[in-house]
Amino acid sequence: MRHRITRILLPLALALVCTGVQAGPRIVFIGDSVTDGAWGRSGGDAVPSSKRNQTDLNHIYGHSYMMLCAAHLQSQYPNDGIECFNRGISGDGLEHLEARWDEDVIDLHPDVLSILIGTNDVHRYLEGNQAEPFDLPGWERRYRALLDRALEANPQTDLMLGTPFVAKVGRVGNSADFPVRDSLVSLLSEAVCRIADDYGATLLRYDQLFAGLEGQTSHWIWDGIHPTPAGHKRMADLWISRCEGNCLLTPRNERRVTAPVSL
Repeated sequence: MRHRITRILLPLALALVCTGVQAGPRIVFIGDSVTDGAWGRSGGDAVPSSKRNQTDLNHIYGHSYMMLCAAHLQSQYPNDGIECFNRGISGDGLEHLEARWDEDVIDLHPDVLSILIGTNDVHRYLEGNQAEPFDLPGWERRYRALLDRALEANPQTDLMLGTPFVAKVGRVGNSADFPVRDSLVSLLSEAVCRIADDYGATLLRYDQLFAGLEGQTSHWIWDGIHPTPAGHKRMADLWISRCEGNCLLTPRNERRVTAPVSL
């Protein structure tokens, strides 16, 4: 990973996040409401990033694992000029990422790109007539195409791919279609694992993380899909351990081989 000399121009409010510090690694988090965390508005409305609140630095990252990751990195490495961008939008599936990929990923020239997507693709399928089986090969093919676009534009980008998850709790967990939902989300998680292996990406097994936590499921995920604050903290812990353990904040030519981090 290299620290880029040339950067695209960004809104002044975003630049203020790292005021007085030389530009360093850029980290883009993209996904749905789990990443969104109601960024800049209590409802987490599905509006483009450009129309969200860019000036309130008290809420610039939302209130999800992404915010906890950014808070850790920017406090732990205050002189490294780390820039973090929340590009999660509530309700988004893969097709929505495709539509905004240039603006929210490629144009930001990320050094690290973190992706968590899939649960809404399953949700929309279950809300439809289900006349045809869920197109898993097509979903995986489109996911790979997005990565290809990102790497073609920015070949040095490090990828961090999160597996989608669902839990048998709350409204979603108690619905009649939960077994089908659970099965499809598991298939998407397996697809993400294959993709991560093929692309040499850092894999974030959020599904295994939540499956292995002690205590009541509702302590970690409250409605079957969205984590509680405690759940977001565990997601952030996993993300940070993988990022730091794989030296993704260190320029590639300065990295040392390290043992894989396991949680």
